[in-house]
Amino acid sequence: MAATATASPLLTLPSSADDLDRIERALRDSVRTDDAYLTEIASHLILAGGKRLRPLLAAVSARAVTGEAIDDVVQGGVAVELVHIGSLYHDDVMDEAVTRRSVDSVNARWGNLRAILAGDFLLARASEIAASLGVEVAGLLGHTIGRLCEGEIGQLRSTFDPARTKDAYLSSIRGKTASLFATSCRSGGIVADIERNQIEAVTAYGQAFGMVFQIADDVLDLTASEEELGKPSGHDLVEGVYTLPVIFTLAAGGAPAEELGELLGRPIHGAELDKALSIVRSGPGVAKAIKVGRHFADVAREALVGLPETPTAAAMAAAPHALLDTLTP
Repeated sequence: MAATATASPLLTLPSSADDLDRIERALRDSVRTDDAYLTEIASHLILAGGKRLRPLLAAVSARAVTGEAIDDVVQGGVAVELVHIGSLYHDDVMDEAVTRRSVDSVNARWGNLRAILAGDFLLARASEIAASLGVEVAGLLGHTIGRLCEGEIGQLRSTFDPARTKDAYLSSIRGKTASLFATSCRSGGIVADIERNQIEAVTAYGQAFGMVFQIADDVLDLTASEEELGKPSGHDLVEGVYTLPVIFTLAAGGAPAEELGELLGRPIHGAELDKALSIVRSGPGVAKAIKVGRHFADVAREALVGLPETPTAAAMAAAPHALLDTLTP
C-alpha cells in the first residue's frame, strides 16, 4: 500500500501552486515574533513541511464558486492550520512522541512545558487571525477548537479499550479531524462571500472529506513503514488508540481476532506490536475500513452537486476517492 495519501486532483489544479506558495508564506509570517526563541519553537513543525490540505481547502472552496482565492481566504485557512499544528504540539506531549514529520517533536527537543506553551501560542495566533476576518469566522474557529477537544476526549475515554465501537470511533474523528476540514471549507466560503447554500455545501463536503482523511491516515498507521510515515508505524496501537481496521478485525471473530484481543488492552512493543500489526494487515479490517471511507467519499462528492461546474469543483469531488485509491493493495 502507498504510504503517502495526498489529494492529487487538488494539487494538479493550475491555481494550487500559487495558493500553496501564499499559504506557506502566510504560515511562516503568522508565527514570527520579536522573540527569536519563541519563533523558532512555534515554527518548528511548519518548517518541517506538511500537505497544507486544510488551508488549501479554504482556497478551493472559494475558487470553486468565484474563481479566485483572495488573501483573506488564505488567512482563514491559515488560522485552521495553526489550530491543527497547535493540537499536534499538545498531542505529542500527551503521547510522549519523539518524532513528527520526520523531525524531532517539539517536546523531545525543547521539553513538555515549552511545547505546551508554544501550542497555546499557535492557538492564540489562530484566534487573532480569525477575529480579523469577522465575527462569524471568529465564532466558527472557537466552536471548532471546542469540537476538536471533544473528539480528543472521546478518543481518550476509549484508550486501551478493545470494546471500542465503530460509532465511538466515528464520533471521535468527526470532532478531532473532520471539524477542521469543514471549518476550512466554510471559512473560505464565508470570506469569499458566496451564497449561503453554497457555504453549506462546501461545509458538508469538508466534513465528509475529513472523515475520509482520518480513516486513510489510520489505515496508513497500521500498514506503512516508519520511513514512509515519518513516525513509528503502529503508533496508535502502542498508545491504545484502536482505530477502524482494528475494530473491524476484532469484530470479525475467529482465532486471529482472539489472538489480537489477547494482545490489546495494554501497551505493546517489539514482537507483540509486530504480531498485532501482522494480524490486522492480513485480516478483513483494512478493506472494511476503506469501504467506510468510500461511503464518506461519496457523501463528499454528492455535497458539491449544485455548485458551478468548474474544474476546481470537479477536482474537489474527485479528491476523497483519489486519496483512498492510494490505499488499495
